[in-house]
Amino acid sequence: MSQKKDIIKDASVLGVPKMLLLGLQHMFAMFGATILVPMLVNSYFKSGNQVLSIQVTLFCAGFGTLFFHLCSKLKVPAFLGSSFAFLGGFLSIANLKSGIFANMPDSEKLQYACGGIFVAGLLYLILALIIKLIGVKRVMRFLPPVVTGPIIICIGLSLAPSAVKNASTNWLIAIVALATIIIFNIWGKGMFKIIPILMGVVVSYVFALALHFLGFTNPNGDAIFNFKTVADAAVVGLPPFQLPKFNLTAILVMAPIAIATMMEHIGDMSAISATVGENFLEDPGLHRTLIGDGLATSFSALIGGPANTTYGENTGVLELSRVHDPKVVRLAAVYAIVLSFIPKFAQIIATMPYSIIGGVSFILYGMISAIGVRNVVENHVDFTKSRNLIIAGVILVSGLGFSNGLTFTIAGTSITLTSLAIAAIVGILLNAILPGNDYHFGDDPDSDSSRGVDFRPRELEKELQKEYES
Repeated sequence: MSQKKDIIKDASVLGVPKMLLLGLQHMFAMFGATILVPMLVNSYFKSGNQVLSIQVTLFCAGFGTLFFHLCSKLKVPAFLGSSFAFLGGFLSIANLKSGIFANMPDSEKLQYACGGIFVAGLLYLILALIIKLIGVKRVMRFLPPVVTGPIIICIGLSLAPSAVKNASTNWLIAIVALATIIIFNIWGKGMFKIIPILMGVVVSYVFALALHFLGFTNPNGDAIFNFKTVADAAVVGLPPFQLPKFNLTAILVMAPIAIATMMEHIGDMSAISATVGENFLEDPGLHRTLIGDGLATSFSALIGGPANTTYGENTGVLELSRVHDPKVVRLAAVYAIVLSFIPKFAQIIATMPYSIIGGVSFILYGMISAIGVRNVVENHVDFTKSRNLIIAGVILVSGLGFSNGLTFTIAGTSITLTSLAIAAIVGILLNAILPGNDYHFGDDPDSDSSRGVDFRPRELEKELQKEYES
């Protein structure tokens, strides 16, 4: 395989100014998606307050990234930003109105959501231990594409009504946001193609500002912007950290989502390995990267932040810049931490109209479901077999049909299973019980590779590349 001489493994040869700029580029790549998570979560709650803090989110992304690098022996150039997979869980908890959640303030509901995320992060440690002890092939047999694909589809589709509701506050602004993302994603060049979400937010925000200062309002008569919170915010201040609270209902809402995010993590590690030409699944090892991701998520929940996940946007920057030095990614993490201590900056972001969030959500929520479809298609799930039809069908109906969840009482404690929790549980159980499991991880390396998981030795990959080039 031909060597690419323009790849830079040690960014220090470029000098400090260029390193700082490269770190800034990584920060911009993760920024749009990372800050969008708390804005989406806040739109689920009725109070209109900043329930999930943008400051805390940025701090958790930065600190979580640094911690992940420490766990992975400073070898993996990955950035950990806010996870979109848990949005469905936040929406479910925001809508809980039974048991202890009846008349509960939004800020306290968030604490219980964080308690569930804390447990979800710990599940990464269990998977890491199992992989270390028995190997990844046996573990993946219980999480085949016929289970993970429909679950991911349900996550995206369950969020669809929220996207329409937010966009309907001002369809014109929402369409501008949606169109901008599509334009930059399809026709963008260089760095702009890497950050279509950020460009969609920026362009639609400027457009909304122009409408606001020209005297236009939302269709219901409300002002498009309210800058009072910006004027009242301090320039420098601590992020509003808060401790989680634990309840079995909230844990059962959030914890099963880790099934999807752990599969996402494995795929991201494989993608980063392929991008930089190193097998990080072997060194430092998949168990180490899972531990880093899981503990970063649990730490984030411990101080009132969202779940973390490795970001594909930053993998794109690695490919674009040809600089594969993890130190550059750690610089982006430091930038995120610094910004987390500027409340006025966070409040400016918080002024973003819900219509922009709705327009962006049309793409994001649809893409989540589309990823689930791709997961099924690329792994050639055979739906001529009744077994696979039953598993996928029950998951989809459970994930979309139990809109209010399933509430029951055990030992005097009221427990609510949300639709996503039910879907994950029944999917895994049916896959384990029904005969004829035709998925064997590793038997079809090309299929596994299309899923983003490839454990073939690097030497074999080089031989395949040579055959292709010849």
